[in-house]
Amino acid sequence: MSNVYIVEDDPVIAGAVADHLATWQMQSRCAKDFEHILEEVEEYQPDIILLDIKLPYYNGFYWCMEIRKTSKVPIIFISSADDNMNIVMAMNIGADDFISKPFDLQVLTAKIQAVLRRSYGTALSIHKLECGKVELNLDTTTASVDGSQMELTKNEFLILKTLMEHAGSVVSRETIMERLWGNDEFVDDNTLTVNMTRIRRKMEAAGVKDFIVTKRGLGYIVGE
Repeated sequence: MSNVYIVEDDPVIAGAVADHLATWQMQSRCAKDFEHILEEVEEYQPDIILLDIKLPYYNGFYWCMEIRKTSKVPIIFISSADDNMNIVMAMNIGADDFISKPFDLQVLTAKIQAVLRRSYGTALSIHKLECGKVELNLDTTTASVDGSQMELTKNEFLILKTLMEHAGSVVSRETIMERLWGNDEFVDDNTLTVNMTRIRRKMEAAGVKDFIVTKRGLGYIVGE
């Protein structure tokens, strides 16, 4: 599991990023003491840092230069101050990438994974869940059966990931819907059923029958 240190002054943005990265099995820690970022980096020892430019006390450029004095940890700037001068400055002082706000969380995740692969090779890049013949690659968001790969939509991937993380245990529909759509009360319950049907069809086409078992009134289970 990769450790991500988020240096972002807006707690809403920082929390949303941390919650999203958790669905990709990345552990996040948000900066708490913006006057002592270097000390927090040394304490946490992250695998990668997300760093905004506009921060209390000292800006992101300052902290990037301070971190680079003692560490080669990958740094991605995330900032709305995305004019060419700031981007060039960030890269010149040691940043590995720059993402402009507002950003899509899926794009952010892909950028993080790409930087991790470049920085650590395969050491942090391959994460998989296995259950029987089914293997779920958390980096490519694909599933495979005996080496035969199948493409998944975002929702199909998150459903399989949730079930396979709890293999052998029943997962309620509410838990799955919470993982997919958060606290959105307006999501049609049938949407989950449709996604589940599509996953089952793909599994059957790959030669795996009854991979997802319905427990009436309780939820779903894999690896029973």
